[in-house]
Amino acid sequence: MNKQNIAEREAFSKLYEAYAPMVYRRCTFMLKDEAEAGDMMQDVFLRIFSRRDSLDLSAPSSLLWNTATRLCLNRIRDNIRHGVHVTNDDLLLQIASVRDEFDDYEAKGVLARIFAKEPESTRTMAVLHYVDGMTLEETAEAVGLSVSGVRKRLRSLKSKVKEVK
Repeated sequence: MNKQNIAEREAFSKLYEAYAPMVYRRCTFMLKDEAEAGDMMQDVFLRIFSRRDSLDLSAPSSLLWNTATRLCLNRIRDNIRHGVHVTNDDLLLQIASVRDEFDDYEAKGVLARIFAKEPESTRTMAVLHYVDGMTLEETAEAVGLSVSGVRKRLRSLKSKVKEVK
């Protein structure tokens, strides 16, 4: 193993140590099963590691968050297809079960307009606080900002959402 590979592995190990708890919490929230969440967390990091050369790891929290969300939704969809009841969260089941491409396209358009001029971290904050129910303090810690910074961005986001309505 050459020095570059060793350095890459060490950097990725530090990434894992820093973000594994956040990814695990996200997977646990979505899958409602700690063992399955642990497996999914490993899958998330394996996916990122295997594609590390083509990914921009400058904002790892957003990348890991989105990857975890996508992989968990895929797992829920697979379980639904196989008749496995995975959670009592009706909203999560509805999201995972969406098959109407028009509604999906329309929702993406609305979200794209809302988040068009926002940093990626704002989307992460919105999901952490509004979807996952994290406190402002927990959200601030997860994204590496102050509580007042998170509050300011979420307040700005709320006003943009009202303009879209």
